[in-house]
Amino acid sequence: MQVFVSAFEEDVTSHDLKNKLGMLTLEEKEMFKDGDAAIYYGYEDEKKIVNAQLKQILRSFNTECDYMLSNVTAKNYESYHSRIIRAYETLNKIYSVDSVEITKPYLEKKLEKLNLIYQYQIKVQQEKEIQREIKEQIKEEERVKREIEQEKKKIEKEETQFSNEVRSLFKRLEKSQSDIEKELYADKIKELENKIKELEEDKKNVLEREANTRAGYVYIISNIGSFGEDIYKIGVTRRLEPYDRVKELGDASVPFEFDVHAMIFSDDAPNLENILHKHFRDREVNKVNHRKEFFKVNIDEIEQVVKENHNNTVEFIKVPVAEQYWQSQNIDGLNTDY
Repeated sequence: MQVFVSAFEEDVTSHDLKNKLGMLTLEEKEMFKDGDAAIYYGYEDEKKIVNAQLKQILRSFNTECDYMLSNVTAKNYESYHSRIIRAYETLNKIYSVDSVEITKPYLEKKLEKLNLIYQYQIKVQQEKEIQREIKEQIKEEERVKREIEQEKKKIEKEETQFSNEVRSLFKRLEKSQSDIEKELYADKIKELENKIKELEEDKKNVLEREANTRAGYVYIISNIGSFGEDIYKIGVTRRLEPYDRVKELGDASVPFEFDVHAMIFSDDAPNLENILHKHFRDREVNKVNHRKEFFKVNIDEIEQVVKENHNNTVEFIKVPVAEQYWQSQNIDGLNTDY
């Protein structure tokens, strides 16, 4: 029986698993020292004679286990688990003529150790991935700040420009003797004042976005050329221009661009994203790393959850354009729809 410590639990760290491994190694040594790793079950008066066999069976078993403990990976874990059990059964069968056997508790220690080493490897990889994503998130937040600052400067520049134009036009209006000119100046002033009002509204929105760090867009995107049909990435961005983020995702890591099925603004975008992720948790493509955000799900189901938890006005594009993918298929003669 193996003891399973899940590396998928958020509160279990690689440090915790390393400590467990250290304790397990000490327990294993104690079993060896106390004679609980292998036993002789024959006649008492022959016990001294079989000490060599006890040492040999353990040496053989430990050598086999050490190799697998040193080389276990996600790919070979199950086969190595079976090999340790087979080694235990085979050696006990061979040495049964000497009434010598490896104990079941010692086997369990080896299986537990294999499991912990495997889980430790997974957790270390997870933690590296988390650190990488934290760095990426910091970069993304810096991009958002730069974008907001640039937008504020742009609005302020246009406000200044339009205000100067309005002042200049008022001066011309006051000096003008022509009713036609006065009317033209008045119309132009009104037009510029309307633009200034629009800029004030834009500035208000930008300042609100700057103050509310949870405001942003939840995006639903797909890439059938890279991942196949009914695979959707559900993510969030605080960018003022959210499509720039989607473009970045499709720039280098995948052969085709992502198609946007919905771009949903929310004052609490992380909450809406979290609702969607939790709802489709059992449909995750990557069952180990929840941060990958890809789900095997129908677009109609996503739309239903969004409308139930956000609003009914969100528009979804059901069919992906996938232009370059279909063009590539057509070139290869694989698209029968043409």
